Amino acid sequence: MSLKGKTAVITGSNSGIGLGVAHELARAGADVVINSFTNTEDDHALAKAIGDAHGVTARYVQADMSKPDQCRALIEQAGACDILVNNAGIQFVAPIDEFPMEKWDAIIAINMSSAFHTTAAALPMMRKAGWGRIINVASAHGLTASPYKSAYVAAKHGVVGLTKTTGLETAREPITCNAICPGYVLTPLVEAQIPDTAKKYGMTEDEAKQKVILERQPSKEFATVEQIGGTAVFLCSDAAAQITGTTISVDGGWTAL
Repeated sequence: MSLKGKTAVITGSNSGIGLGVAHELARAGADVVINSFTNTEDDHALAKAIGDAHGVTARYVQADMSKPDQCRALIEQAGACDILVNNAGIQFVAPIDEFPMEKWDAIIAINMSSAFHTTAAALPMMRKAGWGRIINVASAHGLTASPYKSAYVAAKHGVVGLTKTTGLETAREPITCNAICPGYVLTPLVEAQIPDTAKKYGMTEDEAKQKVILERQPSKEFATVEQIGGTAVFLCSDAAAQITGTTISVDGGWTAL
């Protein structure tokens, strides 16, 4: 399919899943706006590289997703937002009674509240354009839970709830809202953890991947950022026009357990 003429805004997209989604949307012809909280030459060079690779317009816009006004300003600075991908997220692990208050507040703000603020700013643009796609990158932890991840699990469950509500509010319009729920995805951040995990458990790196990192993923394989991006492209297609307010799991069977 072609997304030529559409503009996609992807939050938290200068690495990992967000960057993979940006590449796949650009490959399908969409102009893209990538984002993070930094504002370096490398960030802008990354946007140029995406544009050059896929023959589209690509820009980098700095915005701190923990700040509501900056979330909304990102959409305004984009100038158009036919496709919104809410991907920004952080993680912290600790028992509830030891969980730092500032970490809870930051995770809720970046992982969940930012999606509300960008959606609120993007919907008027989509309605004016007569078409829109909102894709929230949730998680398997938006459908199930793990210990010591209270803020992350709460935020991702909240994102799934926001997805359902947005889908209902736009159900009579040519706008859809869905959540992608990845399991473990092979990102540079995850890849960097493999040697330390292997060392900690006295295993080979392959054993660490299979027995520790992918313990809850029945396929015993990582999803790829390209697969998450491909799922986003599908959700933008005409084939997905009646898919709204729901979740698509890309988790190797995790949530089937």
